[in-house]
Amino acid sequence: MSEQAASAMQKERQENTVSPTATAAAANTPPRTPITDAERRRHLRIQSTALAVIATGGVLTLMYVAKPVLILALVSVLLAFMLAPIVELCLRLHIPRQVGAFIAVVLLCAAIYGVFRVSYSQASDVLDQLPKYSGKIRNTLNQVRMRAERVRQTTRNVLPEDKTEKNALTVKQSVNWAEELTNGAANATEALAMVAFVPFLVFFMLSWQKHVRAATVMLFSMENRNMAYTTLGLISQMIRGFIVGNVIIGLILGVTSTVAFWILGVPYFYVIGMISGVVSLLPYLGIVLAILPPVVVSMGSLTAQTFVALVSVVVISHVIALNLLYPKIIGSRMQLNPLAVTLSLLFWGWLWGAMGLILAVPLTAAIKIILDHVDSLRPWGNWLGE
Repeated sequence: MSEQAASAMQKERQENTVSPTATAAAANTPPRTPITDAERRRHLRIQSTALAVIATGGVLTLMYVAKPVLILALVSVLLAFMLAPIVELCLRLHIPRQVGAFIAVVLLCAAIYGVFRVSYSQASDVLDQLPKYSGKIRNTLNQVRMRAERVRQTTRNVLPEDKTEKNALTVKQSVNWAEELTNGAANATEALAMVAFVPFLVFFMLSWQKHVRAATVMLFSMENRNMAYTTLGLISQMIRGFIVGNVIIGLILGVTSTVAFWILGVPYFYVIGMISGVVSLLPYLGIVLAILPPVVVSMGSLTAQTFVALVSVVVISHVIALNLLYPKIIGSRMQLNPLAVTLSLLFWGWLWGAMGLILAVPLTAAIKIILDHVDSLRPWGNWLGE
């Protein structure tokens, strides 16, 4: 046997020889158990839940950061649906869609200008008459101030001042009015610039309506395009029902408020009644804002009985609209249960403020429609439904 063959056999015997330490370590190591299907499914559920939580947090953050853009886009969508019948009428008259969209936007701008013009004229008349009632307003404010001072004095007598706070030196930070005015002007300019995009957005939404809908459907896979087309159609139908229902309720409240204010002798009742009725549609804040216009214009001849009557009219109208008209006219179109509506108002109001309260119901109804057409999310849609 050659030396090379002997060395090779010796090397092989060394490789096959297991040391006692390695044998003991292998004996103490527990055998690996294979992962069962149940554990694998549990791990997948944990991963999917974590991804869903992260995605939800990212979406909420994006919605909060991009609040102005999203609000303007959604308001433009609502305005586009309101003006869609005008475009359809123009199409029946063989007018091109782009021309009909332009006519609809011009009519919208004219209506907004007319409302502001009438409101400004009425407000100027009220401001011109305020000096006549300045003495009465001053006396009322003095009475309120005296009562507040009496309550403060009574509280001071019951709860004496702390000696350490009595000799404390109060430091007040000076206000930089130039900086405040600059910031206010910058914010107002930014808001006006954002609002200026609304007519253009509405015009493009009206003129490119079919293209946008078809392009949106094409974003989905072939087997899901029919579902996407049906979902978009139901959302469009829901938004139209929401707008028509609010218009009907606003007209009913406006007419009834106008008649009631006329009976009570409220100045400019034909304008104040419609403003109060329309403002009353706002969730939560509507009942407070609806009371202000008739009270302000009636300041000169306002008595305790008249004030109680005005408040009663607004509150009764708001309660009837909330408990009778909304469920009958809008509730059937939205197909949302009262708990879901209340929670949506709280959530969107927390996220977007006052505009969130206005857009809460159509947004939640649109989300419900989407949930109803996704098999895995259908139980959530059923929870939001009636």
